[in-house]
Amino acid sequence: MAEQTTFPESPGTPGALPAGPPGEPGPLTEDRPDKPDAAVVRDALGVGVAVGLSGFAFGVTSAGSGLSLLQTCVLSLLVFTGASQFALVGALAAGGNPYTAAAGAFFLGIRNAFYGLRLSQLLALPRAVRPFAAHWVIDESTAVTLPQPTRRAARIGFTVTGLTLYVLWNLTTLVGALGAEALGDTDAWGLDAASPAVFLALLAPMLRSTVERVTAGLAVALALTLLPVLPAGVPVLLSALAAPVVLFLMGRAKGSADGSDGEDGGDEGLGDDGGHGNREGHGTDEEHGMDGDHENVAERKKRGERPV
Repeated sequence: MAEQTTFPESPGTPGALPAGPPGEPGPLTEDRPDKPDAAVVRDALGVGVAVGLSGFAFGVTSAGSGLSLLQTCVLSLLVFTGASQFALVGALAAGGNPYTAAAGAFFLGIRNAFYGLRLSQLLALPRAVRPFAAHWVIDESTAVTLPQPTRRAARIGFTVTGLTLYVLWNLTTLVGALGAEALGDTDAWGLDAASPAVFLALLAPMLRSTVERVTAGLAVALALTLLPVLPAGVPVLLSALAAPVVLFLMGRAKGSADGSDGEDGGDEGLGDDGGHGNREGHGTDEEHGMDGDHENVAERKKRGERPV
């Protein structure tokens, strides 16, 4: 474990992470005190053990989809991103094209790259360690790391979660694959439902906002609608269109709301312009009246009359 770094911009919290750009919420505030190392380890172990045991379901599903024991274990060792692994073997089990299944798994796992952009700033690991740490950048390690109040706690949380989950996931994958071979036909046991059940269990806690729930619901509707008419694996890829559709509809709704406000403001502006116009009109009349009075005085002087 690398030595702890202290940041002067976070007074009152030794070793605290920087608060980020002005006007934006940083990774910690003054009301987030230091967290004991034992508490960080406890939380990390809880997540690692709970999720790591689900590797058994992946081993069973992978073996049931036709992958060999070696292929199943190598997939967990090298890929190590549960949702993508389940998507891959699920598409293969449904008879999908291997390239289509791999493409779906790739696009599902690319989210880890965005996790890495944030974690690289929080952890600030040495360059020699980063390639190995990148293999552990997944949903669970990110979820444990981000809330930590100090860099030391973040590194402990990331390391313990990643190590525990990696070891357990691969062990339970091996056990599940061996068990599937002993059970024979996994469809007869109903184990083909393990893949979608675990995937939904991993996905559901991430859907926190209304927009995310609507996007997920639309994606499910697209996948179920296209499933009978397209090859296996393709509906999953096309369901990603739900995200731009929801964003487009949100933009239209926001634009309509802004347009309504703009129309109201335009009426008020016209009213102001009209008022200014009326005042300018009155001012012009007054100026004409004054000019007329000056002309009358001049004419009276010419005629020798006494001006009024």
